[in-house]
Amino acid sequence: MHLAHLLLPLALLLEAWPAVAQPNLRTTFPGRRVGGGTRGECTARVLAHLVPGTSVFAPGPAALVGLLEGPTANPRPITISFRQANAAGSSDSAQALQLRRELPASTAGVTLLKVPLKGPTVWESVYRCEEASAASTDPLNFVTSAAPPAVTLLLLDSTPADTALQARLAQLKTACGATVTRQQLASSFDLTDVITADWPEQLPVRCLF
Repeated sequence: MHLAHLLLPLALLLEAWPAVAQPNLRTTFPGRRVGGGTRGECTARVLAHLVPGTSVFAPGPAALVGLLEGPTANPRPITISFRQANAAGSSDSAQALQLRRELPASTAGVTLLKVPLKGPTVWESVYRCEEASAASTDPLNFVTSAAPPAVTLLLLDSTPADTALQARLAQLKTACGATVTRQQLASSFDLTDVITADWPEQLPVRCLF
């Protein structure tokens, strides 16, 4: 009887654990919505996920996510990957790779994708700069051949902030094949510190569905 009384609170705690653990990922996930480094034409080019500043986002039923590319004279392809998140909200090579995709080299603009989720997923995006580095005659270019990717944790359960951002992505989707102004994009996704006056006034919206 005494043992049963001791075990009951533990059982209730274990049942509640998943509900408690997932919201905590929103405050502990070490995300980075803007990837890249500070040196090198390729690796320093802006590459950003259109997600909250915490880099944690629930895409909702539409499963729509957005990727922003900055201006450059020499566009490079992008590798994007989606991996199952572990209990800590991160991923590593041991975690199941759900999807990997190569996006073609593109000018400054936005790319929208649909990513069906089965659970917490880590999304990473990075430019493929290796070929550019190999072709460079800069003896210091070896330090810029790789850069930190943009990293976001995608969740199933939406918050009001997620819902608001989902609506902005849905609005952006209506411009597929057309353009939006840089001011509109910067204000809609809180990227005024990233999208600066040297960007093109009009940015294309590319939709890969």
